[in-house]
Amino acid sequence: MIKRLNTELRVKAYPFLVAVLFVVLALTGCRQQQEVLPPRVGDEKVPVAGDTIIMGTIGDASNLLPMLSTDAASTEVSSQIYNGLIRYDKDLHFEGDLAESWQVSDDGLEIVFHLRHDVRWHDGAPFTSADVLFTYQLIIDPKTPTAYSERYKRVTEALAPDPYTFIVRYDKPLASALISWGIAIHPKHLLEGQDVTTSPLSRAPIGTGPFRFVEWLPGEKIVLERNEDYFEGAPYIKRIVYRIIPDSTTMFLELQSGGLDQMGLTPLQYARQTDAPGFKRRFNKYRYPAFAYTYLGYNLNKPMFQDKRVRQALSYAINKQELIDGVLLGLGQPANGPYKPGSWSNNVHVKPYPYDPQKAAMLLDEAGWRDHDGDGIRDRDGKPMAFTIITNQGNDQRIKSGEIIQRRFQEIGVEVKLRVIEWASLLKEFIQPGNFDATIMGWTVPIDPDGYNVWHSSKTGPNGLNFIGFKNDRVDTLLEQGQSTYDQQERKRVYDEFQQILAEEQPYTFLFVPDALPVVAHRFYGIEEAPSGIMHNFIRWYVPQSQQKYQR
Repeated sequence: MIKRLNTELRVKAYPFLVAVLFVVLALTGCRQQQEVLPPRVGDEKVPVAGDTIIMGTIGDASNLLPMLSTDAASTEVSSQIYNGLIRYDKDLHFEGDLAESWQVSDDGLEIVFHLRHDVRWHDGAPFTSADVLFTYQLIIDPKTPTAYSERYKRVTEALAPDPYTFIVRYDKPLASALISWGIAIHPKHLLEGQDVTTSPLSRAPIGTGPFRFVEWLPGEKIVLERNEDYFEGAPYIKRIVYRIIPDSTTMFLELQSGGLDQMGLTPLQYARQTDAPGFKRRFNKYRYPAFAYTYLGYNLNKPMFQDKRVRQALSYAINKQELIDGVLLGLGQPANGPYKPGSWSNNVHVKPYPYDPQKAAMLLDEAGWRDHDGDGIRDRDGKPMAFTIITNQGNDQRIKSGEIIQRRFQEIGVEVKLRVIEWASLLKEFIQPGNFDATIMGWTVPIDPDGYNVWHSSKTGPNGLNFIGFKNDRVDTLLEQGQSTYDQQERKRVYDEFQQILAEEQPYTFLFVPDALPVVAHRFYGIEEAPSGIMHNFIRWYVPQSQQKYQR
C-alpha cells in the first residue's frame, strides 16, 4: 500500500531541547534504573522479556484506523496494532499473517483463505472471518472516505462460510489481488453500525497485533504495550514509546543524551556525526536503499503548470546529482520514475532530464514565459512566473532540496518561495484541498508496481492520492491493464510505457531515492538485516536482563 512519507525514516523532534534525562523519563513514562550494568558472559544470547524502546518520529499520527490514514507516521504505529491476512516476509515473499494458508484458483479468480483459530482482539473478542468480511464491506462503502477502495471494488463476491474461512472472487484477473489482503483487518464488533469517521478507535485503536494501544498525547507521544496473548508469541520488548519530535537536530541530541533508542539519521548525522568511538559503543547504525522516493509535484490545476513544456523546463533546471551530493551526502541515487532502481518494474530507458539550464530556458521561451520587462523574472500576459513550493517541517532533506531548487529556478528567471509547514497542517489545509502551487514530498514504493491509487484520474477527488490532478487517458488504460494480468513480462511492458508517459509529461520532477539510515541503541539484540529492512522481526528484538534500562 502506497503511503505518503513525512520523514527520511522516523527523523523527528520537538522545537525545544530536552537534554536532561529525568525530563526525558517524565515524558516517556518510564523509570530508569540507577545504572546499566555490563552484560554477563553469554547474557546477550538469552532472549528475555522486558524494557522499553523509545522511537523518534517527526510527525504525529493523524488517524489510527488504517483505512482512513494515508501518512507514514500513522502507518508506522498502526502496523504494530493491526494485522492483515498475509504479509511480505524478510525476503519480500508472501507469508501468512491472520491467514495460516490460502489457495488461489488456476485462473486467479478465486482465493480461499484459511484463518488462524488462535487470534483475539485486544479486548478479548475472538477474531473470525466475519471481521474480514466486515473490513471488505467497510472499504467499499461509499460513505467510507478511504483512498484504498479501488482494488476491493474489483471483487464480485466475498463470503465467510464459516468462522475460519474467507473466500473472495473476481470476474477478471487482478495482479495484486493476493497482497491486497495484507490490508489491516478492522474489528466488526466495535465498528459495525458506527460512523467510522467519528469512531473513538481512530484515537484509541483495538487490533489483533503484537502491541496494544495505551495512550496518545497529541504532539508529544504515543505509547503501546506488548500483547501478552499475541498469536505468534508475545514480543520481548514490553513497551514502545513514539516520541513526536519535529526537528531532526533536536531528535539527534535526544538520541545522544539517552532520550531515544531509535531514529532515522539524516545523511549528515550518518556520515559525519556518528563515527566517534563513544557513539559506536552505544548505537548500531544501518544503511540500505529506502523503499521510497522524493519528488517535486506540480498542482496541475494551476494554469502555469498545465503546459508540459513548463514542467519539463523546471526538471531540466534541477541538478539531481547536486541534491544527492549536497543534501544526501552521496547516500542515495537519482529517481527517474515511481519505482525503486534495480526492481523489475523500473524502466531504465525513460527520457532523462539531465541538468541543462539552457534547455530549460529554451522551453520556457517556447511556452511564452520571457522576461519582457527586464526585471530578471520571466512573465507572460503581464503575470510574473512566480510560485510557492511547500514542504513539511522537520524534514531536512526536503527543506534543503527546496532551497537548492529555489536557487536553480532563480537562475532561469523563475521566482520561487519556499514555505515550511507542520505536517498535519500541510495535509489538512494545503494538500488535501489542493491549496498549493507545488510541493516537495515523498511516497513509499510498494513491492507490487500497481500505481493506480496515485496516478489514475479517478483518484483526483477529495482524499484521493492523486492530489496534483494528473489526468491522462492512456495512463488510465495502462494502469487498468497492469492490474488485470498476472504475466510479469506483460506487466513489465505496461509499466514501462506508463513510466515513459510520466517522463514525457513530468507531473512530478522525480528527485532522488534516499538511503534508509536507521540507528538503534546497542542494547537491543536480535536485529536482522534483510531485503525488507530491519523491522521485519521486531517482535523478536530483545534486551539482555543485565542491560535493560527501563522498568514499568
